[in-house]
Amino acid sequence: MGEVSLKKRIWGWYFFDWASQPYHTVLNTFTFGPFFGSIAVAYFISLGLDDAAADARAQSLWAWTLGFIGVFIAIFAPIFGAMADSSGRRMPWIVGFSVLYVLGAFGLWFTDPGASNLYLMLIVFGIGFIGAEWALIFVNAQLPGLGTAEEVGSISGNAFAFGYLGGVVCLGIALLLFIEQDSGKTLIGLDPVLGLDASAREGTRAVGPLVAVWFAVFMVPYFLWVRETRTTARATGVGAALGSVWGTVQSLRHKRSLLNFLLGSMLFRDGLNGLYMFGGFYAGLMLDWSITQIGVFGVIAALGAAVISYLGGMVDRRVGPKPVVVGAIWVLIGVSLTVINITPTAIYGIAVPEGSSLPDTLFMVCGVLIGGMGGALQSSSRCLMCRHADEATSTEYFGLYGLSGRATAFLAPLLIGAATTASGSVQIGVSPIILLLVAGLVLLRWVNKDGE
Repeated sequence: MGEVSLKKRIWGWYFFDWASQPYHTVLNTFTFGPFFGSIAVAYFISLGLDDAAADARAQSLWAWTLGFIGVFIAIFAPIFGAMADSSGRRMPWIVGFSVLYVLGAFGLWFTDPGASNLYLMLIVFGIGFIGAEWALIFVNAQLPGLGTAEEVGSISGNAFAFGYLGGVVCLGIALLLFIEQDSGKTLIGLDPVLGLDASAREGTRAVGPLVAVWFAVFMVPYFLWVRETRTTARATGVGAALGSVWGTVQSLRHKRSLLNFLLGSMLFRDGLNGLYMFGGFYAGLMLDWSITQIGVFGVIAALGAAVISYLGGMVDRRVGPKPVVVGAIWVLIGVSLTVINITPTAIYGIAVPEGSSLPDTLFMVCGVLIGGMGGALQSSSRCLMCRHADEATSTEYFGLYGLSGRATAFLAPLLIGAATTASGSVQIGVSPIILLLVAGLVLLRWVNKDGE
């Protein structure tokens, strides 16, 4: 097979985002998360809890689960990265994690709307989520080899924009052809395709297999066009990898900029993940949105995210990644304050007329900004990481970056779980997100915009 051009390699790399984004956009945020929330609430009401207590209990369960998944992802990310760097081979790892992604997504088909396997489906969801996150770490480590420090900003932004578009298209297919509304029809008035039984929520459950097939099909360009240099070296064992990771961690005390960036990104990305994880979930509980409404919200938010991510990449190329990261965090802080002050009857405590669509509309706007600024934040963050990383050991460094994004990935869900449990309020429960964003912003003060 002939040599693959750099342009094709870059496009192949883009296709990972297109293929993988639906696990986050379609499943986590806009379909399975809210679907799980609805059946969990019904389950807890059947146990004798009132509506408010059932809402809080469902949010707490989702939060604790995502928190423990985050801990598991964080522990192993840098170890696997060091093992891969020692051999120069990343593809076998990406293939393995891709299998976890497909298995986890497909397995959601078996979710029982009656909640008989509620906890088992949380485990299944976690398997796919772990696969998606670990694969992303290894794919991110390939970014430094795709362009110069100035070029990777636009490459990263384009990838995020392309990924969000993939999420929109997949979510659109789900809404138009699969997900049933209360009437039993899809958004365009059709019965769910393939003879799916709306009364058994088979249309919503089929979104899991849809995402699995989507990923398997659109990873083909990635595996065809993204190449790595062959090597005869063998990967080190777990013990040697642990030693390498520990040595790298110890060296951080001499790399002030990198250390502050990793600590800061640990906090602000945790806050962002909290917004992603609980955006649709919160809308379902607080504003009483249906799965279809949340899905439409997802399409609008993801389209906005694609545009803003693309523009963020252009700004990154002109001024560098750090100003983009700082600006995005400020916007997300303002949006978070707004979100927790929206109810069906009031905005920032000011009553709105009965039946007003203003709360729903404002939440839609917030969704666009969360998606867009989140995309720009993640895109420019990995570019800022490129400026701090050594390409020869980039997977280990991005493993640490993954660790910094996941070491406290349990923190936002657990803080939300604890705040929700203690207060019994869905609104108060999500407020810790703001504290995480502010803390991450403070640490960026000591990060060099050009790296070490």
